[in-house]
Amino acid sequence: MSHGEGDGGKSGYKPALISWNVTYRCNLRCAHCYMDAGDGGGAPELSTSEAKMLIDQVAQVGSPVMILSGGEPLLRDDIFEIAEYGTRRGLRMVIGTNGTLIDDRTAVRLAGAGIRKAAISLDSADPGVHDRFRGVRGAWERAVAGIGACRDAGIPVQVHTTVTLQNHRELEAIAEFGEKLGVHDFQFFFLVPTGRGKEVVDISPEMYEALIREILRLRAERDLFIRPTCAPQYVRIASTMGLPVAQGERGCIAGIRYCRIDPTGEVTPCPYLPLSLGNIRTTSFAEIWNGSEIFTNLRSGEALMGKCGRCEYRSTCGGCRARAYGLTEVVSHAGDYLAQDPWCLYEPGERVR
Repeated sequence: MSHGEGDGGKSGYKPALISWNVTYRCNLRCAHCYMDAGDGGGAPELSTSEAKMLIDQVAQVGSPVMILSGGEPLLRDDIFEIAEYGTRRGLRMVIGTNGTLIDDRTAVRLAGAGIRKAAISLDSADPGVHDRFRGVRGAWERAVAGIGACRDAGIPVQVHTTVTLQNHRELEAIAEFGEKLGVHDFQFFFLVPTGRGKEVVDISPEMYEALIREILRLRAERDLFIRPTCAPQYVRIASTMGLPVAQGERGCIAGIRYCRIDPTGEVTPCPYLPLSLGNIRTTSFAEIWNGSEIFTNLRSGEALMGKCGRCEYRSTCGGCRARAYGLTEVVSHAGDYLAQDPWCLYEPGERVR
């Protein structure tokens, strides 16, 4: 029995990774943005003191990697103070950014605040393709400059690419270009239909599986860390390709080792699954993490329905819970995060036939 299995998911689980959207504000207008980020507005974001309270609460539960994301996190005046405070409290602080606001001085300040890695979005090796997707001319050039500034300041960079119909043929070119910039860490994200991303024409499930295979091939052939994200089926596909998968590696970690916190303090399983489990302004993070019924269900493979529930890869893949919720919502207007992943082409039992 794995650690924590069979106890209802209420003990034995600690967050290893938290995505914290610190602001709704953004200086770009990305077509796929799950936050529908822009000039802010809406519910008030966590204040500096509330942000520190959140960090204190998380530190009581563990010492996860905490990604400061947005919107564009560098639009918060207190972002360096927040990063430094998280570092002092023992969290491993990372920033997720479009890179356009990072110059040499900013990169040095990020390093000084304890930022261990910068995840910078780059959706094409072609400036025009990237700029059209990001909604602002010059975004590509400034992102590339931001990568260079982080590298010079000693901050490792991870390139984030959202895979779409517009760029799916240039994944290898993006990896090659990033490598020339000194990047050896890549995450290729597959779109989940939320926020403005609902309006983006998506790739098909057949293309999805083929692209996962291409990404895994790149990972096997190059001395780079390359991973498909929001693509839990990669664990199954890697197995069928005879490629190694690390012990304990799992496709979907939402609610198991990962969660997301929005700018107002709402905790959700992941950025693409809009189910609020509680707000840190009124409920402690520990209480939410350990007591949420939704987290309990996500930690139990027995709760999954359809072919995901009877699949032999249930404990290593889990299917994309956000995609199950988002696409069943479109079809039946009653989204179910425990439904089978509608993008998975695999039929349970094929491995042993």
